[in-house]
Amino acid sequence: MDIQISNMRFFSDSKVVLGYIYNEARRFHVFVNNRVQRIRRATVPTQWGYVPSVHNPADHGSRSLPAEKLLSSTWLKGPEFPLKPLQSNSSGTFQLQNPDSDIEVRPLITATIQTSYPCLKTANLESFSSWQSLTRAVARLAHIARTFKVKQSGGQCKGWHICHELTTSDFEQARETVIKAVQQESFPEELKQIESRKDIPKKSPLLKLSPYLDKSGLLRLGGRLLHSDLESAEKHPLIMPHKHHVTNLLVRYYHERVRHQGRHLTEGALRSAGYWVLGGKRQISSLIYSCVVCRKLRGVTQFQKMSDLPAERLSAEPPFSYVGIDVFGPWSVASRRTRGGLASSKRWAVMFTCMSTRAVHLEIIEGMDTSSFINALRRFFSVRGPAKQLRSDCGTNFTGASRELGFDKRIPCDPRVKSFLNDHGCSWVFNPPYSSHMGGSWEWMIGVARKILDSQLAQLGSRPLTHDVLTTFMAEVAAIINARPLVPVSSDPDVPCILTPATLLTQKVGAPPTPLGDFGEKDLYRQQWKRVQSLANSFWHRWRKEYLSTLQCRCKWHSTRPNLQQGDVVLLKDPLVKRNQWPMGVIAKVHPSSDGLVRKVEVKVVKDGKAKVYFRPVTDVVLLVSAAVQQV
Repeated sequence: MDIQISNMRFFSDSKVVLGYIYNEARRFHVFVNNRVQRIRRATVPTQWGYVPSVHNPADHGSRSLPAEKLLSSTWLKGPEFPLKPLQSNSSGTFQLQNPDSDIEVRPLITATIQTSYPCLKTANLESFSSWQSLTRAVARLAHIARTFKVKQSGGQCKGWHICHELTTSDFEQARETVIKAVQQESFPEELKQIESRKDIPKKSPLLKLSPYLDKSGLLRLGGRLLHSDLESAEKHPLIMPHKHHVTNLLVRYYHERVRHQGRHLTEGALRSAGYWVLGGKRQISSLIYSCVVCRKLRGVTQFQKMSDLPAERLSAEPPFSYVGIDVFGPWSVASRRTRGGLASSKRWAVMFTCMSTRAVHLEIIEGMDTSSFINALRRFFSVRGPAKQLRSDCGTNFTGASRELGFDKRIPCDPRVKSFLNDHGCSWVFNPPYSSHMGGSWEWMIGVARKILDSQLAQLGSRPLTHDVLTTFMAEVAAIINARPLVPVSSDPDVPCILTPATLLTQKVGAPPTPLGDFGEKDLYRQQWKRVQSLANSFWHRWRKEYLSTLQCRCKWHSTRPNLQQGDVVLLKDPLVKRNQWPMGVIAKVHPSSDGLVRKVEVKVVKDGKAKVYFRPVTDVVLLVSAAVQQV
């Protein structure tokens, strides 16, 4: 007889397999995928149900079963639940069991949908560093977009590619696209009002510009020059917002076009090109200030707030206890007579300046070598007495004498000379190279000495200058300088004496100083030593009362500037070459003063393929790029 089968049901005791069959979202690897597809071609998932393992008769065929239990098992007659009416919950949807950890299930790949905007977002343009690269990238992107939009017939431009042949119209369209995006983001309210033909808000920065939209939808300046003979771009320039990245790129582009000239030329180039930048003067000035090339060409050297005076200049010590040293000259002198005339040689002068009393002492030397300077120093010590401290610049004769006299412990010296200086308790302090302002107390004295000496040499006439005459002149120069008043001359008849360094120099003797005491006018005529001591007390009293107050004010560098930091890129000043040949270096180390302000730095420069470190004051470097900006 024929049996009509209307429906078939299948059961499995594996929920994993049932999850594979019912799956509609996840994909499987090849082996499992082929078998699942074969099952689904013959059946539908709703025909499959779950049967517990204890009721599954198929297990008797795959597992061992004793023969005596075969007749009582479900292998021959089957389970009972198919004979019962179908329950509503006997067949349902089965889910995959832990699909992320199942090795047969492929990993889930999430696809995102990119929403296309009607306008380019300017946040994506901040990664560009130049106007040319920005317009080139947008032009290429627009070219690729057109190849996807319009079906090409046999053309080479298909899909994603790099287009090297861009036309002028491509760049012009890219420029308009970028500017439109910037304007729509910066002036949304104004654009809405203009499109609806309403007045723009009174608080808008565009109120005085009479803006309007051109045929391309770009915001332009209306103005009052409609009937002028200027070009259309100059009469109605494009309006660009203030402090925008794209505006900075435009300003930098035209600033480079005028070869890094000032604000006036840069702003003129922008206007001629058809751009009106809101607050353009301030933005152009800010860009020029941060331009590295402009700093290399015209940047001023650094400076720091003028430091406090050292204690040596404010202490009431005997004259020439703290001394500043410098050498100036030379002068040609007639050394001897020859048959052809006179043989000439050169002479220099060493100036020893007292840091506190401002007195000077001059010594003539025959050369700039170390031995000549040491002899002058010994003569100075013999005449003026030992000094506690010497200060000078980094001249080769000074550094050489310092090494010879034992101040540089890295170089051996004569033990007798070293013992002599140690017995006198003298030290030597060097200012950084090329820091003449740190030795201003004696540099100014050299200028005064030159003026006096020029006047003396003018009186000499055509007669030859000899060593004796020059020595005499130097003694007179020292006398004139030491006789100068330290403070303005008073017109008070009760103060007839002038406070000069010369009033104290004659009171310095080789014997130990007399203990200080209280002496008045009545002691002037009693004993000679009391008279001398009273004059010394009078000098130091007036020195504290009248002279020290004149050193209170700072003549320049009044404000505190940001300190240079390690890692700053600087331009090292070199007076021997032109500015565009100054070496560029990196600050390797800073030397803060006692007040925490940096006035001395060490600059690392690569010269002739070798790295060298120079010790310089901050007034000899030009800051190009700060280390803080590099980190950002």
